[in-house]
Amino acid sequence: MSTTDGQDRRSCVSCGINIAGTNAAAFKCPDCGTRVFRCAKCRKQSNLYKCPDCGFTGP
Repeated sequence: MSTTDGQDRRSCVSCGINIAGTNAAAFKCPDCGTRVFRCAKCRKQSNLYKCPDCGFTGP
C-alpha cells in the first residue's frame, strides 16, 4: 500500500508550491487535456503557466 494519497504530488505549475488543501484551481490544458493545477496567488497575479506535457503556455 502506498503512503501517499495522491494530493501530495499536486503542485502549482506556475510557482511549484504544494497546493494540497489550498484554494487552488484545477483545469485541463487547452491543447492536450492534461490536468493542470494553479494556486490562488498565481491565478490572482495572472502568472504564466506551462503545461508539463505539451508545453502550452497561458496566463
